[in-house]
Amino acid sequence: MAEPPFAVAAEGLRKRYGDTDALAGLDLRVPAGTVHGLLGPNGAGKTTAVRILTTLTRPDGGTARVAGHDVVREAAEVRTRIGLVGQHAAVDEVLGGRQNLVMFGRLYHLGAKRARRRADELLERFRLTGAADRPAGEYSGGMRRRLDLAASMILAPPVLFLDEPTTGLDPRSRNEVWDAIRALVDGGTTVLLTTQYLEEADRLATGISVIDHGRVIAEGAPDTLKARLGGDRIEVVLDDPDALTAAAEIVGRVASGEVDVDAEALRVGAPVTGRAATLTETVRALDEAAIAVADIGLRRPTLDEVFLHLTGTGPRTEGRQTEGPEKEKKEVRQ
Repeated sequence: MAEPPFAVAAEGLRKRYGDTDALAGLDLRVPAGTVHGLLGPNGAGKTTAVRILTTLTRPDGGTARVAGHDVVREAAEVRTRIGLVGQHAAVDEVLGGRQNLVMFGRLYHLGAKRARRRADELLERFRLTGAADRPAGEYSGGMRRRLDLAASMILAPPVLFLDEPTTGLDPRSRNEVWDAIRALVDGGTTVLLTTQYLEEADRLATGISVIDHGRVIAEGAPDTLKARLGGDRIEVVLDDPDALTAAAEIVGRVASGEVDVDAEALRVGAPVTGRAATLTETVRALDEAAIAVADIGLRRPTLDEVFLHLTGTGPRTEGRQTEGPEKEKKEVRQ
């Protein structure tokens, strides 16, 4: 049977907790073999969406299929085709890396020999062979997360859900996890990534869905979303706050759009149509006006700015969103 074109396909998903709509008609399409980012402010519906797609929570309405199977009617089939990595590592820190993976293999009903063979394959794939017999508690943050990823791949699921996989990691460890995710996708795995780090989505995702108030409000490739805010901007940072007005007049004369003035950051910015010529002309005009410049440059909109523009709020890099937490806990226990 042919593989479905979308590894994840949801239409009109709804979930309500009391008077709160955690999801209010969410539509989502994730092409097979890609990384798709799910972004949104806390409480926007990201966690609820992932819980429904991984069969941990039943929707109140709408439909969803993962790896070609309905998440409600074929929940058991879905579970055999997915992996889920949460924010916190699920490995046993007393056991070694190899012991952890063998244990997960046995929990997935692999025979002892097959579990050991699969553990060795994954240790090599995630560059953990040298630390295979060390207790996981002695691993760095990045190594521990790679071991967690390896555990989620015991059965080589075609779809992997990553819920804020690099929260709390230092930049080096984060890069290690990013490399591991890229390797998985190169091998054909589809990844749905929820993250509070917009740089992470920008670096990894080929497609992004921005969620707010329980529905998708924008989607597309990172560059496509950035283009919604316009093209290049010139930004000038000053040493003297008294020069802001004069600098704004100069930038406005050179630029092609409305000038923004950030008095707190001593920054003046505006969209421009020409790159090198505009920059050169602005530098010359500021110099002629004897305005001291701390920094000047051309840049393109960031995903952070897109997020702020679309949702009216900034992303948080700490904590978790709480969408109906008490009811979520009860559903897991049942």
